[in-house]
Amino acid sequence: MDPSTAIAILAAALLLDMLYGEYPAWLHPVVWIGNAASLLLKAAPSNGWWRQFIFGLVLALGMPSLAAAAAMAMIHLAFGSALGIGFVASVVLLKATFALRELGLAAERVRAAVAVDDLPRAREALRSLCSRDPSQLDEQALLGATVQSLAENVSDSFVAPLFYYVLFGVPGAIAYRAINTLDAMIGYRGKYEALGKAAARLDDLANIVPARLTATLLLLAGLLTRCDVAGGWRIFWRDRAKTPSPNGGRPMAMMAGLLGVRLEKKGAYTLGDQIKPLEPGTVTQAWRLVVLTGWSSAGICVLVLWLASRFTI
Repeated sequence: MDPSTAIAILAAALLLDMLYGEYPAWLHPVVWIGNAASLLLKAAPSNGWWRQFIFGLVLALGMPSLAAAAAMAMIHLAFGSALGIGFVASVVLLKATFALRELGLAAERVRAAVAVDDLPRAREALRSLCSRDPSQLDEQALLGATVQSLAENVSDSFVAPLFYYVLFGVPGAIAYRAINTLDAMIGYRGKYEALGKAAARLDDLANIVPARLTATLLLLAGLLTRCDVAGGWRIFWRDRAKTPSPNGGRPMAMMAGLLGVRLEKKGAYTLGDQIKPLEPGTVTQAWRLVVLTGWSSAGICVLVLWLASRFTI
């Protein structure tokens, strides 16, 4: 695919996300990936560390490969059709890999509920942002979890898919989303310790560059919005490695420092200093930083693709 077409596909996918948001579940390729993974997991060994690990390794490598191959085949067939629907197929598939508008809407649902002291509604709304149990979270914890989710998800749900799109096209973005989906399903300790280890490590590897790029872009967004840039840089270097994930702490620590707040997951980590209290307006500030980060990353992608078109022989 030539770079000019790649830019047009990216622009159309971004516009589709802005205007429409998330697809319904029955039409969402990422939901299909999750459903396929759930079916395959039924065949996973119920015991034996190495048996579970090997099954998980095959799944972690095979599922993204199959998803990328399916996307590639679909696009190839669509471009080869008489109707010329390859462009549309590419846009629809690429849009499925990121969700900036829905991220903002999910955060707003929590913020709005907390603002009117409706904590039960806020706790329920938080479930669409992160996997932690919100049932016992108070106002400060709900707001903190929302800000953390904004910082981490702008990397996982926007910057990273676009990064892999620029490198490997739509199949690359789809493969990344499959990796990320598997990690969300089984990449944690406990029941899936052995089964999900390969998925977790592959997700860590895939997010090394995007997470650090996101932190950098958050810092630039902070500069544009007159946040505490010095504080963001200080907290980033001090707290970036405090999370269990080798990547998630980077954007979250930067966000904590820029906003001057403390972000905490009890029993796991604490990021930043409580210079300011967490309040509904903090979520609004965080979302502003996320939007600038997302659009600056999209701009970088367009620039890279344009440069590729200029220097392609």
